[in-house]
Amino acid sequence: MDAVTGRFAAVPLEDLRAVASAADAAQITERMLADLRADPAAWENGTLERFLEALACCLRANTGGPDPAVAEWRLFAEALVAATGYE
Repeated sequence: MDAVTGRFAAVPLEDLRAVASAADAAQITERMLADLRADPAAWENGTLERFLEALACCLRANTGGPDPAVAEWRLFAEALVAATGYE
């Protein structure tokens, strides 16, 4: 019997493509959180450890196409680190 794997967060691709600001990215993150809280077992990477490992792999693969400006990546990295201690 094949093992059933999880899924991605329930965020439509067109919503991801429409992100143009930090506020848009925050809204996507809030939707991800709501989806995780609603059904944590459905996610492929539903723990912080698995999520961060997968995130690092996605960033290395740069599946989004051309490499964006350094400042955009810096903002993303800063937000990730800030979120670890944000209350």
